[in-house]
Amino acid sequence: MTPITALTWILPHRLLSALARKLAYSTRPGLKQWLINTVIRRFGVDMSEAAEPDPTAYPTFNAFFTRALKPDARIPDPQPSALLMPADGHISQCGDIDQDRIFQAKGRSFTTSELLGSSDDAAPFRNGVFATIYLSPRDYHRVHMPWRGRLRETVHVPGRLFSVGIDAVRSVPRLFARNERLVCHFDTDFGPMALVMVGAILVSGVETVWSGIEIPHYGDRITRKDYRGQDIVLERFAEMARFNYGSTVIVLLPPGIARLTQELVAEAPVRLGQALANRTQERPHPSNPS
Repeated sequence: MTPITALTWILPHRLLSALARKLAYSTRPGLKQWLINTVIRRFGVDMSEAAEPDPTAYPTFNAFFTRALKPDARIPDPQPSALLMPADGHISQCGDIDQDRIFQAKGRSFTTSELLGSSDDAAPFRNGVFATIYLSPRDYHRVHMPWRGRLRETVHVPGRLFSVGIDAVRSVPRLFARNERLVCHFDTDFGPMALVMVGAILVSGVETVWSGIEIPHYGDRITRKDYRGQDIVLERFAEMARFNYGSTVIVLLPPGIARLTQELVAEAPVRLGQALANRTQERPHPSNPS
């Protein structure tokens, strides 16, 4: 464990994230431009892909960080059986869920029940498939749908805000089940699908396309929002949510419906829209969102 990771055990996580949020939304020209220029330079952000390539055109650092891409900057895999990568970034881990257990890093794991905040919510994903994608500060920070789905419920699970960098993933037990997160449950033509937006230190918000800001409305208890009957259907490759600053999204799929693509291994760079997995089961499920 590095000294920085060790320090995060005692830092006031929410206070630091609240301060970062104030900086991210500041309209002071000198401050916001210094922040933007620093991130572009330090992390090598490719502004040629952005819908607005001029770094000085963004009114705040947050506007820059959640910037849109040009329409043709990411293209969904043309195979109709492909479930899509939901974000740019790197694979943290991916593979089969072992009963109820998800692999985090060497010697470390956590349970689906812990991640989702409920053993009942975790049951459909027992022995299923997972993919954990880390978004670095240089990446596009909007998360898109791997497959067409109807929103059923969101679950805000309060927690800490540890870093989700490589050292923290290797060092902090049950990291993704400790951090504050928003679980988004969808019904699809193959059954349930969950996307988990995991917060991290200095991440000052998670927003969804249907409800706006979900975090930083920090809480001390699990909060559920039921969207059944509201007919919120998002198409494959449609934008679903966005992060402020770098973090992680975890995709959960039930067993027997898809196989992860073979080239996906830990630390592999990935791009929004490439094939995450390929369908192996074509029979419509009762939760078909059509």
